[in-house]
Amino acid sequence: QVQLVESGGGLVQPGGSLRLSCAASGFTFNLYAMAWYRQAPGKQRELVAVISSGGTPNYAVSVKGRFTISRDNAKNTVNLQMNSLKPEDTAIYYCNAKRIVIYWGQGTQVTVSS
Repeated sequence: QVQLVESGGGLVQPGGSLRLSCAASGFTFNLYAMAWYRQAPGKQRELVAVISSGGTPNYAVSVKGRFTISRDNAKNTVNLQMNSLKPEDTAIYYCNAKRIVIYWGQGTQVTVSS
């Protein structure tokens, strides 16, 4: 049974930091590209960051320089370190695994507000 379980979301003030984690199980983690998407109220889901099976990261322009994606193939986890958070980063953040098929987590809420 495939599972992607996100954690680490919450309420943070502008300029603050959060670290999201996604624990994966039920598939061969090291063969999959892993990504974080987000969806703000009334908006489409958008790609935030992706890391290839080989460990190469790529970022949306809006988060480049502020967010860092990483993976630990020994622990089957993917993380998203988010720094210098802005109110426009407020969204539900979803973990995603992609190879031939795509898996999604349930999401974790991130709210950036003073």
